[in-house]
Amino acid sequence: MTQATFPTWPDVAADLVNVAAGRAPADMIITGGIWVNVHTRETLADHDIAIVRGRIAFVGPSADHCKGPDTQIIKANGRYMMPGLCDGHMHIESGMLTPAEFARAVIPHGTTSMFTDPHEIANVLGLEGVRMMHDEALLQPINIFTQMPSCAPSAPGMETTGFEITAEDVSEAMNWPGIIGLGEMMNFPGVSNADPQMLAEIAATQRAGKTVGGHYASPDLGHPFAAYVAGGPADDHEGTCEADAIARMRQGMRSMIRLGSAWYDVESQITAITERGLDPRNMILCTDDCHSGTLVNDGHMNRAVRHAIDCGCDPLIAIQMATINTATHFGLERDIGSLTPGRRADVILTSDLSTLPIETVIARGQIVAQDGECLVDCPHYNWPTHARQTVNMARDLSDADFTITAPAGANAVTANVIGVVENQAPTRALQFELPVTEGRVTSHGDVCQIALVERHRATGGVVNALVSGFGYTGNMAMASTVAHDSHHMIVVGTDGENMALAANHLKQLGGGITVFKDGAPLATIDLPIAGLMSDSPASEVAAKTDALMQAMRDCGCTLNNAYMQHSLLALVVIPELRISDLGLVDVRSFEFVDVIVT
Repeated sequence: MTQATFPTWPDVAADLVNVAAGRAPADMIITGGIWVNVHTRETLADHDIAIVRGRIAFVGPSADHCKGPDTQIIKANGRYMMPGLCDGHMHIESGMLTPAEFARAVIPHGTTSMFTDPHEIANVLGLEGVRMMHDEALLQPINIFTQMPSCAPSAPGMETTGFEITAEDVSEAMNWPGIIGLGEMMNFPGVSNADPQMLAEIAATQRAGKTVGGHYASPDLGHPFAAYVAGGPADDHEGTCEADAIARMRQGMRSMIRLGSAWYDVESQITAITERGLDPRNMILCTDDCHSGTLVNDGHMNRAVRHAIDCGCDPLIAIQMATINTATHFGLERDIGSLTPGRRADVILTSDLSTLPIETVIARGQIVAQDGECLVDCPHYNWPTHARQTVNMARDLSDADFTITAPAGANAVTANVIGVVENQAPTRALQFELPVTEGRVTSHGDVCQIALVERHRATGGVVNALVSGFGYTGNMAMASTVAHDSHHMIVVGTDGENMALAANHLKQLGGGITVFKDGAPLATIDLPIAGLMSDSPASEVAAKTDALMQAMRDCGCTLNNAYMQHSLLALVVIPELRISDLGLVDVRSFEFVDVIVT
C-alpha cells in the first residue's frame, strides 16, 4: 500500500471503532509486548496492539475481543513495542540513492517516516526534478513526506544553479499530495533582511497551513537571529553547541540536532536536556546527510537514537525525539509518531531500548523488515533520459585549467584558504604563505587546490582556489558532481593533471565521484541521475563508497567521512569560506574575496 493509496482516518473510522469495540475482527494483533508510550514517557508490560486497514484500532492489556479467525497474530514475546522512527530533516540525494533505494536501505533500521528536502535535485532539474522525487516517494511502503525546496540558488548572487525555484513554484507545490511544508530556508540573510521572495515563499507555506523549515548557519544569536525567527522558520538544524539549541527552543523553534555521516552535533547540544533540564519535547533528532555506506554499515535513525542515549539521554526521551516530537512539529501527531488508536500502524519490535536492535519492523500494518532484511518491494519511478544527462561541460579540461597564477615576479604569496573542520559542516577562513613555481601557486604541506567546474550550461568556467585539512599527499585528485547546493563539479587535488583527468572522467560518465592517483582511477561511484543519485541497490553503492573512502585514505586523508566535507565545500550559506562558480565566498559577510592576498 503506497502513500498515495493509504487510507485517511475518515476512510477507516468506522472500522477502527468497530474493531476497538469488538464488533469486527482486526487484521493483525501484536500480543504480549511492552508498550512504549511516547505520550506519557512510560513502558507498560503485557499489552496488545490491534490493527485494521493499516491503522491502530486498540491498545490494551488484552486484544482478544478484536481477534477473528483470519487475524494475523504477531507474538512480541515480551519485547518492546515502540513507534517507527521519524527523520525530521534529511536529503535523500545525500545517500546517493533514489527514494526507492533509500527506503529499501532504511526500512530494516526501523525508519518508517522521513521528512525530505530535495533541494539538491532542484538545483539541477528545477521544479520538475522535485516532482520526480515527490512522485517516487509516494510509491514507497513507508511514509516519505516532501518539503518543497525554498532556496535554489541558496544565496542569490553568490552562485549559479541549473534552475531557480520561485515563490510561484512554492505556491504550486503546496497543492501536491505529498508536500508537508517548505524546505530549509538557507537564505538566512534574505529572511533577516525581509527579502520579498523569501517572505513570499514563507507566506505561501503558512497560507497552506504547513511547516516552514529553517537553516540559520550563523553563530550570531543577536538581532539577525531574532529577525530570522520573526520571519517564520519553525525549526533549525544548523546548531553546533548548547547555546544554539537553547536559543532556538527559547524562541519557539524546534531544535533539530543531527547525526549524519559527517555531522556530529548531538553530543554538544543534547546537554540542554541532559544537564540544563529544558523541555525535551522541543528537541528533534535528524540525520540531514547520510551516504549509502553509513546506511548499510551503521544505520539511520536507530543510529541517531543510540548515539543520543550514549550521550547520556534517557532512552525514552531519545525515542520521543525521533517519534512524537517530530510528528507533532509537522502537524501529524494524530497520524504518526505514537502507538495509539487512529495512528498508522508503524511499529518496531526490539528486545532492548538502549542498544535498540531492530528485530521486526511493521509499516502501515504490514511486516516490512525482519532481522535486518527488507521484505517489501520499493517501486521505482521511470526517470526520463534527460534526468540522466546533466553533466554539460563545454570541453575536456587540461592541466592549464587548474592554474592559480601568482603576481609577476613573486616567489611566494599569502593566500586565503578554505579550512575543513572534521565532523562539522562549517569551514574556517585561513591564510597560508605558499610557494610559487614558474608563476604558478603550488600545493604545499596540507594545502591543496580546489576547483569549481561549471556543469549546467556548458560555459567552460573553472574557478580555482585552495583548501586545507584533507591531508592529501602525492599526485592525486578527487572530483564529484555532488557539490551542495549548486551541484556543479568540485575537484580537489595536489596537481592539475590529475584534477583534469578526474573531471573529464566524470564528464564521460555522466556524473559521480572519483579519485585519481598518478594518472589512474582508484575508485569511482557512478551517479547517473542528475549527477547525484544511483538507482542501484544501496549495498552496491555502499561497496563503491567503501572503496572510495579507502582510496581517499590511500591518498593520505585521515578525516572521518571526508567525502561529506568535500561535497559541501561549495555550500555558500554555511560559514566561513566557500567556493562557487563565481568565485571564493566569505560567508561571514557574503562577499567575494581574492584567493591571493599579497
